[in-house]
Amino acid sequence: MSASGRSAAFRVVLAIEIWERFGFYGMQAILLLYMVQKLGMHDTQANMLWGSFAAMTYAAPVVGGWLGDQVLGSRRTMVMGAIILATGYLLLGGMTGNAHSLFLGMAVIAVGNGFFKPNSCNTVNLIYRDQEQKLDVAFTIYYMSVNIGSTFSLVLTPWLQQTYGWATAFTSCGVGLVLGIVAYFLRRRRLDGIGTTPDFTHVPLRRTITIAAATLAAIAVIARIFESNSIQGMLVIASGLTIMAAWIFLYVRAAPHERPGLKIIYLLTFEVALYFVFYQQMVTSLTLFTLRNVSKDFTLFGLHLFSMSAGQFQAFNPFWIMLGTPMLITIYNWLGRRNADISIAGKFVIGFACVTLSFVMWWISTRLCATNQVSPWWMLFGYAPLSIGELMLNSLGLAAIARYVPQRISAFMAGCFYVLIGFAMYVGSMVANLAAIDNAGESGTDAAQTLVIYGTLFRNLAFVAGAATLVFALLLPLVRGWERARQA
Repeated sequence: MSASGRSAAFRVVLAIEIWERFGFYGMQAILLLYMVQKLGMHDTQANMLWGSFAAMTYAAPVVGGWLGDQVLGSRRTMVMGAIILATGYLLLGGMTGNAHSLFLGMAVIAVGNGFFKPNSCNTVNLIYRDQEQKLDVAFTIYYMSVNIGSTFSLVLTPWLQQTYGWATAFTSCGVGLVLGIVAYFLRRRRLDGIGTTPDFTHVPLRRTITIAAATLAAIAVIARIFESNSIQGMLVIASGLTIMAAWIFLYVRAAPHERPGLKIIYLLTFEVALYFVFYQQMVTSLTLFTLRNVSKDFTLFGLHLFSMSAGQFQAFNPFWIMLGTPMLITIYNWLGRRNADISIAGKFVIGFACVTLSFVMWWISTRLCATNQVSPWWMLFGYAPLSIGELMLNSLGLAAIARYVPQRISAFMAGCFYVLIGFAMYVGSMVANLAAIDNAGESGTDAAQTLVIYGTLFRNLAFVAGAATLVFALLLPLVRGWERARQA
C-alpha cells in the first residue's frame, strides 16, 4: 500500500475513533451525576457501580481482541463494537429514570467497548505494519484524537443535560457515534486489504448466530452483575487473583534470560494500575467534590469570565493532556540529543510525583478556602500535574510491554494490563467511598462538613502518592540491575 493509501486508511479509523471517544466521555461526564441526582443513589452505591462498570469495560477487550484476531477479523469486530456502543448510548437516552435500564445500557456499552477498543488499535497497527517510525507518529495522533473527542464531549454533554435534560444528553452520545459509523461505511473501501486473516474470509451463518447469541448472553450477565454489589466485588477480586497466579506461572515457566524483563514489567504494570486508583477520583470523588464544594464561576480580578457545571470540570484532563503532549515530546527530544534519556521506570517516578502534587493542591484548596466553595481555578491547575502524570504512566504502559515481554506472550500481557487497570479503578471507587456523603443535602451534612471530608481524602491520597513516589524512586537501582541482566 502506498503512503497516501495508508494515510487515507488511517483517517477512516481516526474519524470513527474520535466519534467513539466523543460518545464514551460524554457519557462518562454525566453518568455518576445521573446516578446521584436523577436516580437518587447514595454516593457509596454510585461510586461502586461506576467502579464495576470501569472494571468490566477494561476487562472486555481481552475477549474482543481474541474475536478480532481469530474469529471475525479486527475490522469487522471494530465496526460491530461501534454499533453496539451507539446502541448502548441510545438505550440510556431512551430509558432514563429507571435503574434497570441503566444497568442494561451500561452492560451494552461495556461489551461494545470490548469489541471496539482493541481492534481499532490493532487496525492502526496493521495499516503501518513494518513502518515503526510512522507507527509512533500515527499513535501519537491517535492518542491526541482521543483527547480531541473527549474534550469536546465533556464540555457539550453536561451543557445539553442542563439545558435539555438527561435523555437528550445521553442520546447525543449515540447520535455522534452513528455519524462516525455512517462516515466509515461511506469510506470503508480505503481499508481494502487491511485486516486480520478472518477479515478476508466468509463468516458462516452458524458462527454469526453463535456470536450474536453469546453477545446477548454476555450483556444479560453483565447487567445482572451490575445489580449485585456482592457479585461485583467477588468477580473483581477473582480477576486480580487470577492475574497474579498467571504472572507467577509465567515467571516459573520463563527462560532465565526472560525473567529480568518480566520482573520489570510486573513492577511497571503495578505502578500503572496504582495510578488508576488516583485517576478514578476524577469521575468519582473529584466530580462530587466539584458538585458540592467548588464554585462554578470563573472570575479574574472581579470580572466574571465563564461558568461550568460539575461534569464539565472533567474536560480539564484532556485539555492538559493536549497541552502537555507537545511539551513532553520536546523535552524527550532535547534529552535524546544529549544522550540523557530518562528510563521508563524513571518517567513513572516523575509521573507519581505529579500525582502527589495534584492532590496536595486540592488538599490545600480545602484548607485555604474562606467559604465553603473552593475557587474553580484550584481545579483547573490541579488537573495539570495529574494529566502530565497520565502521559508519563499510562501512555508508556503498552510500550513497556513491547520492550520487556517476549513476543509469544505479549498479547496476553497486554490483556492483563487492561484487566488490572479495571481492577485498580474498582479499588479507586472503594477509596472514593472514604468520602461518601450519603445524606448530602439533608440536615445532617452541610457544605462545611463535606469540605472537611473531601479535604481529608485528598490529604490521605497525597500522602499515599508521595510514599509511592519515594518507594519507586528507591527501587530504580534494582530496576537498572534487572535491565542490565536482561541485556546480558
